Amino acid sequence: MDSMTDGLLLLHGWPLDGWMWEDQVAALHDEVPVLAPNLPGFGGAPSAGPVMSMDDAAEAAATALSGAGIDRAVVCGLSMGGYAALAFWRRYRARVAGLVFANTRAGADDEAGVERRRALAARLREEGSDFLVQSPPPLLSERAGGGLWDVVKANIRSQPAESIAAASLGMAERPDSTPDLPGIDVPTLVVTSSGDTLIPAEATRPMAEAIPGALLEDLGPAGHLSNLEATEAFNRLLHDHLRRCGLLSP
Repeated sequence: MDSMTDGLLLLHGWPLDGWMWEDQVAALHDEVPVLAPNLPGFGGAPSAGPVMSMDDAAEAAATALSGAGIDRAVVCGLSMGGYAALAFWRRYRARVAGLVFANTRAGADDEAGVERRRALAARLREEGSDFLVQSPPPLLSERAGGGLWDVVKANIRSQPAESIAAASLGMAERPDSTPDLPGIDVPTLVVTSSGDTLIPAEATRPMAEAIPGALLEDLGPAGHLSNLEATEAFNRLLHDHLRRCGLLSP
């Protein structure tokens, strides 16, 4: 019987692509197979259509894993990637060796949040993405340098406005995943950061309380894209969790 191949699957946030994980890929690829796919419509990946649901994202991630010969993975999602990781857990549970939820939340959007995402999608389709590049959401903390903002904005600019809109609509229609949390039975790490004003720590922290045995780690003043602002600390947390999940030797 062939042995299983385990790896690390990194699911990116909105409105970026798999580029955001390049430091994590570089730090860990010598120790474990690492995959940071571009979700549908991002980074040149084929579009999922007018709405990119979190199930669409999960299916694309599973296809990427299979294409790379990876049977199971520790699935790490940040922000929108966390929503996709929850969808992946529901659809492909047997392929999940562990989970990392970073700067994300389990609940669905409230009515006002849904309307904001729909209005944003409509504006993107009407005007393009220049306004979003010039005034992006608070993806980084106030302490982030201009150089980091420049590369983040460049990555946003490289994404088709239609794909950013489709993902916004997909997030708007995502279900409340809170009822799924008590049934998660793989090693789970929840990462927050006090500098995140987009999905504040108090919105992420309850995930750790609801998932049996989950570990909670706070990356301090890092902003929403905590893997970019606190790269070494984030990489260390990932490395330790891969060991906890049995992908690396103790």
